Amino acid sequence: MTLDSGEETGVGTSKAAARIRGAAVEMFAERGYGTTSLRDITSKLGLSPGAVYPHYKTKESLLYAISLEGHTGALLAVTDGASRGVRPVDRLAHAVAAYVEWHAVHQALARVVQYELRSLSNAHYRRIAALRRQTTAVFTHIIEQGVGAGDFVVDDVDAVVLAISSLCIDISRWFPTRRHQDPSQIAGAYVELVTRMVVVGRGR
Repeated sequence: MTLDSGEETGVGTSKAAARIRGAAVEMFAERGYGTTSLRDITSKLGLSPGAVYPHYKTKESLLYAISLEGHTGALLAVTDGASRGVRPVDRLAHAVAAYVEWHAVHQALARVVQYELRSLSNAHYRRIAALRRQTTAVFTHIIEQGVGAGDFVVDDVDAVVLAISSLCIDISRWFPTRRHQDPSQIAGAYVELVTRMVVVGRGR
């Protein structure tokens, strides 16, 4: 999956638009979307208050652009991870590792796009929700394949997928800490947890 042009998606492809999104991500992650104004963002960049409007007409449209960029990036990471390996257990491990690392490496962006969803307009929320469902579907498909092949022991596929998604997404809330600063290391730990979740009692 690839992004369309900035005009079609609303992300904005210019360097100026990218700078605005970068500053907004930092401020939304630190202060929250509700308490950050467009004036705050332009002030951080040393720009006039009107500088954002050629790129984003409202604060909500800026959040939407950030959400599109973030959720598309996460979906691409998971899809790429799931394409590696043949056995369901290997594909699941790669997909989980990719999702964990994306949330750890892009912690501020991930935190904004995962926890500010309700600030989007109804139409924009539906577009982002569709991307989230595509990401969830990747995990669902792998686990269903594993169950069908007899590799996984799962009573409720939807519940397991929800648990996996919740575990990975929550990383953006707390990463990094003094103990956990290496994205690949925490990814490995989460892969171990998820693998035990689906093959419990069966060995590896």
